[in-house]
Formats: sequence, C-alpha cells, structure tokens
Amino acid sequence: MIPFEKFTLSNGLRVIHQFDPTSTLACVNILYDVGAKHEDENKTGFAHLFEHLMFGGSKNIPNFDLALQKAGGYNNAYTTNDLTNYYDIVPYNNIETVFWIESDRMLELAFTPESLEVQKQVVIEEYKQSYLNRPYGDVWLLLHPFIYEKHPYRWPTIGKDIEHIKKAELQDVKDFFYKFYRPSNAILCVSGNVTREKIEHLCKKWFESIPSGNKPALNLPKEPEQKEKKFMAVERDVPASRLYKAWKIQGLHYENYRVFSVIAHVLSGGESSRLEQTLVKEKKLFTSISAYTFNLADDPSLFIISGTLTEKTSPEEAEKEINTVLAEICEKPLPEKELQKNKNKILTQLAFTNYNVEERAEGLCFYEWLGILDEYNREPELYESINASQIMEEAQKIFREEKSCVMYYLSKN
Repeated sequence: MIPFEKFTLSNGLRVIHQFDPTSTLACVNILYDVGAKHEDENKTGFAHLFEHLMFGGSKNIPNFDLALQKAGGYNNAYTTNDLTNYYDIVPYNNIETVFWIESDRMLELAFTPESLEVQKQVVIEEYKQSYLNRPYGDVWLLLHPFIYEKHPYRWPTIGKDIEHIKKAELQDVKDFFYKFYRPSNAILCVSGNVTREKIEHLCKKWFESIPSGNKPALNLPKEPEQKEKKFMAVERDVPASRLYKAWKIQGLHYENYRVFSVIAHVLSGGESSRLEQTLVKEKKLFTSISAYTFNLADDPSLFIISGTLTEKTSPEEAEKEINTVLAEICEKPLPEKELQKNKNKILTQLAFTNYNVEERAEGLCFYEWLGILDEYNREPELYESINASQIMEEAQKIFREEKSCVMYYLSKN
C-alpha cells in the first residue's frame, strides 16, 4: 500500500503528496493535459515541440538544466497522443529548487525567435533521424492515418507533416502555451522524504499566484465503426519483412481495459507465450513477435501484433498462422494455470513500478489524470479478479477479421 494525499490550490492546480521517509531523493512530477490529440490538424506536432521548448529557458531562469544540476538533480519529459509529462529528481533537501524552476516555466517561457528556431531545428532533425533515416522508422507515420479516419490519433506525436513545425510562428507558440500550460490543466505530484506541511507551503509559495487559465474543452470527432478489413503493403530498404496487425479496442476509461494487458501477456509475455512458442520456436515463421496494447485514453485505443518474418516466410502465411493462434484464445477458456502465470508477471511488474519515487510520482499523476486515483493501490486486486471468461469474451470482441488493420512492411532485399 502506497500512502498518498491530495489537495487543490485556489488556481486549480491539483497536488498529490506521497511521503517516503526512507528515500534520500524526491521527485516532482508535473503532468499537463495536452498531447497530440489536442492539436489543430493543420498545426500538428506542437505538443512535442513544447516538450523541447520547456527546457529552453523561462521568464526568470535562462538555463533550466543548469539550475537543476547545481542542486544535484536531473530531469526528463515525454509527450504522448494524450498528455505531456515532466519530472525532476533531486536530493530531498534541495526540493525547493524544483518548485522555483517548475513554477517559473509554468508562469511564462522565454519566448524568443531564437529559442523557437533552435527547438524547431531540433525537432526537424529528430523527425529525420527517427522517422525517415532509420530502418522501420516510418511505421507509425504510416499506421496512424491508416488505422484512424477521424480521430486526431491519426497523427503521431511528432506531427503528421514536418512542414507544420517548420512554419510554426512565435504567436502560434504563445497561444498554445497560454491555452494548455496552465495550473487548471496540470497535476503535480511529489514523492519522497518531504512532509505534507512543507509541500503545501512550497506549492502556495511558488505556484498559487500563477493565473489559473481556463481548462480547454475537448470536443473530439467520433471515430466511425470499422466494418471491413483494411490492408496495405509497402516496400522499404530494410533487412527483413515485418507484419503489423492492429485492432481498435476501448480506451483506458473502459472498466475492463486491464483484460487487454493480460491477453497481450498470454500471446507474447515471455518464451512460453503462445505466439512465441508456436510461431517462433515451433513453426519458425518469425524471428520475433510481440502483442501489445497502445494505451490511449479515448476510444478507440489499439491492440497490435507485430513481428519480423524469417526469410522464407510469406506475410500471407504468417498472418494466417497468427489468426489460428488467436482463434484458440477466442474459442477455448484459458487454463487457470496459464492465466495465473500471466497475471503473476503483471503483478511483479506492478511491484517494481512502485519501487522508486520517480515511478510513484508519475503513476499517481497518471491515475489522477484518468480520474481513477482511488484505484492506484487496488491494481493487484483488480488484476487478480480477472477470470478466463473475461479473457475469452474480450478476445472475441477484439479479434474479428473485419475489424483488423493489416500492413505488410516488405523488404526489397
């Protein structure tokens, strides 16, 4: 059981305090409710661009990293389709430094043409290196618009067109910042050896005077129901062909979303998993294969199976054999021993997730963002309650051929 408390500042900033008297470190995690799905479809990539801009200096602090390093700390951030998350880790007795620098960049960034141009070039270079100039790099550039028709999940966090970043102007950036990077659109969590009294004092001292802003309304277009299988094939200069097969599933607000994780473990959670055992070891159709959920908040999220084919395997044969394995899960209840083994793997992962202050602070922010903070300590119980009937029922809903999206990513070699 991880103890925590929650309170809200007068400007709407939600704060979670997790006291750990055994830790020599403290983590301050700030989650902003802004991701790629919040962008204008003609100005995509802004949430990810801001992940970089937030490290480019703020109103009173020209060098964010240097200030943190002097306090013995380090930081990082990431952007998803749904949110942007920042965290800082310092020796717990230097935690006020983090409140100083984080509150300053929430108040106002150092908006300059020079800073914007530098970060635009960083993102453009990242786009080229990660998506265009490495093997399999363009997979998600292809899959997002292939799978989604209406929902803004149809573009990746880097954006659907790098020209959107190239054309970004200073006023565009300012508008985006003051719309989304406000206390009312953020969640802050502190985990470490710092008392609640001190955290409340620091929050009020450094954050409460920042204008609240208005939490943006999110009116997302509804993704139409898919009634026919989608298929595409591309050729690339890559070492081996791959197969990607995806299905739309319900998002993280679905009460049974944990069942999807168990199904993914049953299919590819280790050497004895069904896809690994049958298609890699026995039939030698794949050199590697994975089943996983692309955990998105809204409907629809994704369940994906992807694998690298052996040289002699045709993608048609590989897909047919995947379907055979999936049919078994849909038609026969999972043996209790196999089910418990896979639940145990997830429970072990959960235990390690709660091991350090960084994971706890991030996790608590995430659960509060989802609106299920009360379930944070109930995760083991909720996974333990999953039964074979639920597995089969959800598998039957997911693995329908007319609901699938298939891409053959073929090697020219």
